Amino acid sequence: MERIAVGLAALGRPAYLNLGRDLPPERDVAAMRAATHAVLDEAYRAGVRWVDVARSYGRSEEFLGDWLAARGHQDVFVSSKWGYRYVGDWRLDAEVHEVKEHSLARFTEQWARTRELLGAQVGLYQVHSLTVDSPLFTDRPLLDALAGLSASGVEVGFSTSGSAQADAMRRAFELEVGGQPVFSAVQSTWNVLEPSAGAALAEARAAGNRVLVKETLANGRLAVAAPEPVRRLAAEHGVGPDAVAVAAVLAQEWVSVAVLGPSSPAQLRANLAAVRVPRAGLAALSGLAEDPREYWAQRSHLRWN
Repeated sequence: MERIAVGLAALGRPAYLNLGRDLPPERDVAAMRAATHAVLDEAYRAGVRWVDVARSYGRSEEFLGDWLAARGHQDVFVSSKWGYRYVGDWRLDAEVHEVKEHSLARFTEQWARTRELLGAQVGLYQVHSLTVDSPLFTDRPLLDALAGLSASGVEVGFSTSGSAQADAMRRAFELEVGGQPVFSAVQSTWNVLEPSAGAALAEARAAGNRVLVKETLANGRLAVAAPEPVRRLAAEHGVGPDAVAVAAVLAQEWVSVAVLGPSSPAQLRANLAAVRVPRAGLAALSGLAEDPREYWAQRSHLRWN
């Protein structure tokens, strides 16, 4: 399971814009902590040794830190993200769940809190949802601070979202401080419905950067409402459509790590069945690609639930 990470976006807070979440009836803090630990236990048993969190994923860093302390696992690699602040106040009906700010003050504050909760096990710290219009690109003090974090031994990366992911990615990898690249990792959306960033991700990998793929199930669409070719291939191999979608990601040679976002041990086991899906037949899914602008417009209308 070296190319698999478990992400806690769907578990660190009561509401998320994902379809098909499998959560406890009561979503109080204790119940969500227990659900998180159950998924992490299942992942560890399966051989997964990478967990991806973010400051904006509610209490995800806290839940992960509690689990690491209780289990004593020293071999788990942790990646987290800064830039968004969770403001949902643990409510399902919050009008706003997270607020974005790419500033030196936000980075300094959030990195201190991340380090407090997760210690030295954080190996990768990422700018959350970097887009071409981010002020980060011209903020020299912020870039200097990120370069300083990299020099200290923590890998520095960024995640992307939106139909212009490739543009943001290429521009970000050009940033340098003191003649050295600021970033060495990227986490982008790629799935059979939205593969438009593939060429840029392949370039990033060829240049020696780490490439993480998120939203492998298109925020649950490929699990609960998969297109017929995905369902047909799943039936042929005795797995769920989610496993086929994950297998399609892992079939891309440039993928370093596929980030899964299960909300229960059962969902994780179903996702991990991807390793049983042969590559033969996956190429037929290339015809499922949607127009990126339409894909992201539909995603923007998903309801936090």
